[in-house]
Amino acid sequence: MNLLEYVAKEILAREGVPVPQFGVASSPDEAFDVAVKLNKTPLVVKAQIAAGGRGKGRFADGYEGGVKICKTTEEVREVAAKMLGGILVTAQTGPVGQPVRKVIVTESVNIVEEIYLSLTYSYSEAAIWVMGSRLGGVEIERIALENPQAFVKKTFLLDQPLWDFQLREFGAQLGFKSKSLVDFSKILKSLLQAFIKHDATLCEINPLAIDRENRFWALDAKISIDDNSLFRHDGLSTYRFETVYDSQELEALSHGVNYVGLDGQIGCLVNGAGLAMATMDILDRFGGRPANFLDVGGGADQNQVEKAFRVLLSHPNLKVILINIFGGIMRCDLIAEAIVEATKKQPLHVPLVIRLEGTRVKEGKEILEKSSLQYVFAEDLEEAAKKAVNLVEK
Repeated sequence: MNLLEYVAKEILAREGVPVPQFGVASSPDEAFDVAVKLNKTPLVVKAQIAAGGRGKGRFADGYEGGVKICKTTEEVREVAAKMLGGILVTAQTGPVGQPVRKVIVTESVNIVEEIYLSLTYSYSEAAIWVMGSRLGGVEIERIALENPQAFVKKTFLLDQPLWDFQLREFGAQLGFKSKSLVDFSKILKSLLQAFIKHDATLCEINPLAIDRENRFWALDAKISIDDNSLFRHDGLSTYRFETVYDSQELEALSHGVNYVGLDGQIGCLVNGAGLAMATMDILDRFGGRPANFLDVGGGADQNQVEKAFRVLLSHPNLKVILINIFGGIMRCDLIAEAIVEATKKQPLHVPLVIRLEGTRVKEGKEILEKSSLQYVFAEDLEEAAKKAVNLVEK
């Protein structure tokens, strides 16, 4: 789960990372009120979307920039009115862009230098991988490609104590000395604590700015949380819906269905993430394009299958539905009953291809045959994929 900037900054501030004062607004009037409370000028208004490159982005209506410096509180209101409700397109969003539902209003910082600092998890090393550069800012991706030597990298093992000398060593490699080295080490320690405490897969500050008084400030922040850990973080679960922009994905999320929308025409309903990916791969092999990734899990019941059908049928490009079930923990007769009942409540308007295999598959086939459901049966995954692709072509 990717957190919006304002949530990431709230987390970092609680852990002791210096963050400029800011407020969040969902309307132009709220943005104005935040600006009045901050009582400082100039102020910065930043569109909140789950993508980088906002400063160089462009709104669908032609308004340029998702980050604006404002000299007055009234200008804050005007800029917020242009951003909120708009679609911001950046290099990371693709041409579709993302809707802006909130903005940050924050105090401005006189920047002398911009640092890049990030933490991610190295699964191959079972360690936290820290990366930093003195050339942070908006061009960091290009710098990483053209000048990889500008980055310092270090791993921290989770099963070993975190010593201050390790933090200072990393800061010294970046070229910090004296008080700056101590201050940077404290920030890195706070970032590591935030990373571990929140089960993060990414913590990034870009830029970590240095002002004219030689103070550090986290001007932007990105944090990604491992979805599997959300049961431990009730407070973070409420933010899951903020970065879901696809209407089908939003509905699936509200029903607890693992769904990712794609731009193909073959809707896939599969049990198990690995089997779902294999289904998508074999469709592509035979020239088909999946409309989604959908994993109903190993214990799906009639209610969950019905919800999954509802999500599938709402896809605008849907031409065929392919159900691929391998019954292990899940019995094929139970899933067959769920399919029959679900299609009674959610009438099909596209062809249906079904492949069942595994526990009680004979009984599952009998249930389908005795029903009034119109479908095409396949004995294996390859046959199912070919039939689904042929139906699309017809």
